[in-house]
Amino acid sequence: MKHVHLAGLDVARIGLGCMSMSAYYTGAGTDEAESIRTIHRALDLGVNLLDTAEVYGPYVNEELLAKALTGGRRDRAVVATKFGFLSHRPDGTSSYEPDSSPANVRTALEGSLRRLGTDHIDLYYQHRVDPGTPIEETVGVLATFVQEGKIRHLGLSEAAPDTIRRAHATHPISALQTEYSLWSRDPEAELLPLVRELGIGFVPYSPLGRGFLTGTVRSTDGLDADDFRKSNPRFTKDNLRQNLRIVEEVESVANELDATPAQVAIAWLLAQGEDIVPIPGTRRVSRLEENVASDTLELTPEQLARLDAIAPAAGDRYEDMSGVDL
Repeated sequence: MKHVHLAGLDVARIGLGCMSMSAYYTGAGTDEAESIRTIHRALDLGVNLLDTAEVYGPYVNEELLAKALTGGRRDRAVVATKFGFLSHRPDGTSSYEPDSSPANVRTALEGSLRRLGTDHIDLYYQHRVDPGTPIEETVGVLATFVQEGKIRHLGLSEAAPDTIRRAHATHPISALQTEYSLWSRDPEAELLPLVRELGIGFVPYSPLGRGFLTGTVRSTDGLDADDFRKSNPRFTKDNLRQNLRIVEEVESVANELDATPAQVAIAWLLAQGEDIVPIPGTRRVSRLEENVASDTLELTPEQLARLDAIAPAAGDRYEDMSGVDL
């Protein structure tokens, strides 16, 4: 597996998103043993960036990752987790609302360290920007945890250009995590040029379009009632029908290469630059192995041009877009 750098952080150029093992998607939380086998197999294949968050579950995904990283595996992993989607109260309860106040950051960090069973987090992201707390305050307190050795690198998720500049001026930011794929091309306009200007790595989440780009989701009928995609605008009937044209083009290229649509979608992302580390999520070993094989898949200039020419997806990325690009 080839390696790249997210600022000063050395990682394999394909990571593993752990969210779907515990939350939001059909089948989440139903097979812990298979999820742990998937994490172990990822490490054996050279995948070292493992992505989680306190809100996944909440909490249980971090606990799952801790179980998987016993037996000396922690040193082989680059653990990334996130804070800021939950507001923690003094009585130990929490609520779903953005809170990146210094006191909440401290509570969130100590909780993540405890659940992950580690004394440091390799990459700690602000999951969503808190409009009620200046980014300088949030990054300022994070910087003290870097000095204390509890955090190695800082990251942002779904932040706007001005926020990124202000955060980076307060303390170096190593990575920006934002949705980016063949059906989410928005980062190309401002975010990718900006992070390259500042020397910040880029981590695309949902590189397979929440499973849509694999070609296996052509209807939401088979999804669990609480599956996030049931209410996602891009999966509603009219938009879904329009978006199938994206899958058809990806499948066409995949057939030419004797590859899978998922491998083509990931290979396209890898071709966008050596500072890009997609984190496709899965809870199955077979899917992990399929995704990792994208590392050796080469797209021709003509195939890249065809994929580049795909029209944007129909529908917003979220039902409520108010929490992104702040």
